[in-house]
Amino acid sequence: MHASIPTRLLVAATLGLAAAGCRGDKIASPEELPVVPKPPATMTVLGRGNFTPARTTAEVAVRGTTAYTTTWGNPAAAASVFYIWNVAGDQPLLVDSVRVDNATTLGDVAVTDDGALLVIATERANGGLAIYSLADPRRPVLVSRYVTPRTSAGVHTAEVGRVNGRQYAFLSIDQGVEPARVVIVDLGNPAAPVEVYTKLIGNPFVHDTFVRDGLLFLALWDDGVAIWDIGGGNSGGTPAAPVELGRVRTVNGNVHNVWWLKDPVTKNARFALIGEESAIPGASSAGDIHVVDIGTLSAPREVAYYRVPGAGTHNFSVDEANGILYAAYYNGGVRAIDVRGDLGTCTTAQKSQIESATSMCDLRLMGRELGIGLLDRPNPVQIWGVQYQDGAVYASDMRGGIWKLKSVVRPSP
Repeated sequence: MHASIPTRLLVAATLGLAAAGCRGDKIASPEELPVVPKPPATMTVLGRGNFTPARTTAEVAVRGTTAYTTTWGNPAAAASVFYIWNVAGDQPLLVDSVRVDNATTLGDVAVTDDGALLVIATERANGGLAIYSLADPRRPVLVSRYVTPRTSAGVHTAEVGRVNGRQYAFLSIDQGVEPARVVIVDLGNPAAPVEVYTKLIGNPFVHDTFVRDGLLFLALWDDGVAIWDIGGGNSGGTPAAPVELGRVRTVNGNVHNVWWLKDPVTKNARFALIGEESAIPGASSAGDIHVVDIGTLSAPREVAYYRVPGAGTHNFSVDEANGILYAAYYNGGVRAIDVRGDLGTCTTAQKSQIESATSMCDLRLMGRELGIGLLDRPNPVQIWGVQYQDGAVYASDMRGGIWKLKSVVRPSP
């Protein structure tokens, strides 16, 4: 349905065929006709956390009726704080805050799949993990602070995931006296986490990771995206001994984050969505979403992209049951994109030039841009992170805490 031509364009094409037949001119095929995508819907805002923080809001994690937001760039003397929210209703309500000493920035925040632990990345110097018990989700209790010489330069992002039944944390370590590195930590005993693997990697950063079904994706900035077997491939890799399966450099580099898309409806697991974080003169942010075909893990290839002029993506979350990607776009608000089906096949008219004279499928021209959120607010937003859960989209705003939006309804075929 994404390759269909609007009715008015078909009418115009028919008239053009008749005129061209009389003149003997070259006839343009329907695939060459310009595409005018349907304008995206404005996403409905349900509510906003009613407070003005003295700190810059960073990432968001939601589980059930509780949300957690971290803070970025705190003065060393003030320590860091993360906030706890009741999100049962339309308007998020601030419940409490938790002080994290010896950390100027709290980056990623993640809840383990069983809801037992809250894991927060800390940076800069003496960086590591702060691990909390969520026996009471609104009263986290510190279990341990994991800080080692491998992490002390600062943990920029920390993702959690289960491999063969065991919980691990995947840490992206800042540059310090040595280059960036990845560290894999066994969280089987959260009171005493154990490093099982580390490697210097990334150019110049390893910025983020994504783990699923025993595959680990690494965002290596200008070294592209690497795919490792850590227990899900056929190469015998484990978290303690990963095996690289493939790597690809996406257009423009600056690989910031990754989401391996697995559609429970179509069973399609062929595409990875790659976030690029760039900067261009005169724009608050820049960077595209790149689509990589990983049908052959040893030879991944970029096939499509999505661009918002004057804005750039940061983090994203996917409602896989409905095939919709929600992307944080800083000053560009929240974007909802249809990612169901074949993302790498399109008509000539649905392609556009990206960089270096490369023409590939443009998700906007394919009619996949479904919704835009938070650009209708009286004050500008700066959206850092998003999370989809149960029909709602939660967005962390660097300038104003947390928003709750209604998710987009997939259009009828």
